[in-house]
Amino acid sequence: MSRELRKDILKRAKRVVIKVGSGVISDHESGKVPLERGLSLKRIRSYAKRIKAIADAGYEVILVSSGAIMAGRERLNLKRPNLDIPEKQACAAIGQSFLMRSYEQYFEKQGLKVAQILLGHDDLENRKRYLNIRHTLEALLDHGVIPIVNENDSVTVDEIKIGDNDTLSANVACMAEAHLLILLSDVDGLFTSDPAKANSRSGASSAELISHVDRVTSAIEKLAGKSKNPLAVGGMFTKVLAAKKTMSFGIPTLIINGLKGENLKKVFNGTQVGTLFWSGEAKIKDRKHWIAHTLKPAGSIKIDAGARKALVERGKSLLAAGVVKVDGKFEFGGAVRILDEKGKEIARGLVNYNSRDLDQIKGMKTAAVRSLVGPNFYDEVIHRDDLVLL
Repeated sequence: MSRELRKDILKRAKRVVIKVGSGVISDHESGKVPLERGLSLKRIRSYAKRIKAIADAGYEVILVSSGAIMAGRERLNLKRPNLDIPEKQACAAIGQSFLMRSYEQYFEKQGLKVAQILLGHDDLENRKRYLNIRHTLEALLDHGVIPIVNENDSVTVDEIKIGDNDTLSANVACMAEAHLLILLSDVDGLFTSDPAKANSRSGASSAELISHVDRVTSAIEKLAGKSKNPLAVGGMFTKVLAAKKTMSFGIPTLIINGLKGENLKKVFNGTQVGTLFWSGEAKIKDRKHWIAHTLKPAGSIKIDAGARKALVERGKSLLAAGVVKVDGKFEFGGAVRILDEKGKEIARGLVNYNSRDLDQIKGMKTAAVRSLVGPNFYDEVIHRDDLVLL
């Protein structure tokens, strides 16, 4: 069943986002410990050939590539495990240019042009810039160019980072309205347990590869452990969350072992490798997906049972009367999490009041809010068009 499903996905796919992690393009063959590894030009050359074959088969390809900080570490000879932010930014600055030069060199040998796109969270959070990036990607693909995307690590800090390139690749896939996201990892996919742990009796691992996940539940999230590779920023957990994001936008996601170079070829031959995340359900509308999965919430609003029922069961807007608590500092138009009485997040939305004003009017009837606020009055705290149920 899963193999036929994969063939059907490939048949309908035209645009593919491929994410390459630092661990995948590091120099594993050198025998060095992870922090002493650098960029593997051999692996970049190999993937240039494989992506050329995918492009020749009629697919549009967007590449999301990590590796700038790793390449910068090597060139600056910084092998300490914990670098401060300026050191990481310096590594990213020198490493990104070397990374792109390497990609350009080997892709050019395959007759392919590449373009660099560096993004920060501000680029994704601002709707106008978000759409401008989409138009740039469209124009590059129309001209047969392979966009190579990375986070702009030379200028971002933790507070404004997208976080990791699994998350970035999911954002890019949704932004570009791709038909498939492929995450190249250093493991074969998602397993039923940690494959590195052996059974105490047999000495062999009892972990089994999960071929297909049709819904990302809390149980699935618990199965996803963090990568033990010091070169990797994310791990299986971030990949599962990325898949959860793309599935809600109607995009299938595959996690495969990128250290086995033939796996990428197998994917496009319809061979069953890795773990497929796909529910086949209709996608959230583009703008609502942006609200739910791209914006970083600046605070939260706790609501009562009546408001929860109005939102979840009747598709209504959120009114001040249903608000019981306001946390965080946010301004008009900011993204917020909506929590039920038990503290469980049930929705996200764009709020029509700043946190100070909302804290004053919480629990009040609409007429009382109108009387207090005056000309700046809004009937809804969050309009249903700006609200996404999770």
